[in-house]
Amino acid sequence: MTKEQRVLQYVQQNASRGDPDSVLAAVDKFGWETEWAMNVGDVKGAILDRFVKETAPQTMLELGTYMGYSAIRIVRLLPETAKFMTVEFDQENAAVAREMIEYAGLQNRIIQITSDTADVIPQLKTEYDVETLDMVFIDHWKDVYVRDIKLLETNKLLRKGTVVVADNIIYPGAPDYADYVRTCGKYDSTFHESLLEYSKDEIDGLEKSVFRG
Repeated sequence: MTKEQRVLQYVQQNASRGDPDSVLAAVDKFGWETEWAMNVGDVKGAILDRFVKETAPQTMLELGTYMGYSAIRIVRLLPETAKFMTVEFDQENAAVAREMIEYAGLQNRIIQITSDTADVIPQLKTEYDVETLDMVFIDHWKDVYVRDIKLLETNKLLRKGTVVVADNIIYPGAPDYADYVRTCGKYDSTFHESLLEYSKDEIDGLEKSVFRG
């Protein structure tokens, strides 16, 4: 059984079906007390919650579903009319996420795409009827953050005011991405320091970048 399957099993045994907050709490308890996992977590998650509430996106994209934690965290704050798409390359993780999302009762509100983000982004307008995105959460492979934000730009998926939030800026780190959004002139970008998920002393943080259009 993989770590991700162990987390899912723990959730199914300890959380209330159909209750997103109960699912998140169970994942966090597992991460703090049993086994570390690379979800955004409850500490940085509170910052992400604030960004989502402030932005109130109607159309949102997540790059990196992992086991579905952040998708559940975000969608519980969105109106039922919002369109939320999440992309995961790893089929095993995507399968765990599908069950986690279903257990949280949000399967009808999350569009799960199992593919490479480089293949999906250019198809969002034609295959998923996206005009532009209101918000993007980037939390997949750190070495493709820059590639993918540039793909979002060239495919004209960002509009003036689109909010792009990226995780793990310090640990494991995305220095090329941080440098790009801070210096390219296309974004108003701010770093929000926090702690690495399920850690009491490892510094990490989120980068919030607002597209100037």
